[in-house]
Amino acid sequence: MTLDLPSLKRSLLNPDIFPDRPESVGFTETHISLLFFTGTHVYKLKKPVDFGFLDFTTLEKRKFFCEQEVKLNRRLSSGIYLGVVQINDDGKRISLNGEGEVVEYAVQMKQIPEELLMDKLLKKGRLTREMIERVSERLARFYSVADMNETIKSFAEPERVKQDTDENFIQTEKYIGETIPGDIYEEIRNRTNRFFKERKDLFHRRIAADRIRDCHGDLRLEHIFWGEEVSIFDCIEFNERFRYTDVAADIAFLAMDLDYQGREDLTPPLIRTYIEASGDRDIPEVLDFYKCYRAYVRGKVESFRLDDPNIPEDEKKEALKRARRYFDLAHRYSERF
Repeated sequence: MTLDLPSLKRSLLNPDIFPDRPESVGFTETHISLLFFTGTHVYKLKKPVDFGFLDFTTLEKRKFFCEQEVKLNRRLSSGIYLGVVQINDDGKRISLNGEGEVVEYAVQMKQIPEELLMDKLLKKGRLTREMIERVSERLARFYSVADMNETIKSFAEPERVKQDTDENFIQTEKYIGETIPGDIYEEIRNRTNRFFKERKDLFHRRIAADRIRDCHGDLRLEHIFWGEEVSIFDCIEFNERFRYTDVAADIAFLAMDLDYQGREDLTPPLIRTYIEASGDRDIPEVLDFYKCYRAYVRGKVESFRLDDPNIPEDEKKEALKRARRYFDLAHRYSERF
């Protein structure tokens, strides 16, 4: 027996099924998740969707990726990810880790105060150079012990990375003239391809220096929590291709996000502190390349929103603006390769 998503959502909005007995249950939804907030905990369910780069279409897969999410995110946020809970249905009621058939799984997380997320702190003018330096030191320690093997290293071969950039250019062709001007598209693509051709040695040098690790994959300000210790959460659990990468590609995401948010002054201390902590002297040579890649991917993702029939027109207008800003940023980076 399986419950459809609307029925499951209605059941999980009932405060009585949660152990902390909240007065009410908050709810939000993304394209891949349902999230329920009790004030103490967050319960995150995966939707039964298949987008090619992720596949949550069976209960077994959703259980596996819930477990992966907890395991991988504990690397950088040990106090937030509490475990995986069963959602049971005994024919009369839904319960958590209760009686009856298991109809779904959820990641149980500690609910953290959103005002201490770094994107919120930035908007309030409270994000400082010292805070960014602490994040950078945290990342250097993480990368130094993150998994590394020959399979992981293979994902940073220039021919392999080029498959990802080629995919981006193919998927954004349809948006030429809408979110990205044709001449800008051609310049970014040509400079990217020329970088692969002329700097192939740099990719191989970084592989030889063990700079390719099992990283975070989605390192943005909104995924960093400024608590008693720096916690970085919501890594990519559903596709190894997005995590197995050069540490430069990972930290470039955060550097790009700072630039996009108008805090380019914080990017130098982020990178300088990382170099001092890690000894990675080559990272400046490849950083703009990966910042361009990250900005281009964000432009692509925002462009995709224009085709979603479920998104209201006013939100699409904002997505259009963001996409154009990201592509403009990618173009600026490409000029610095």
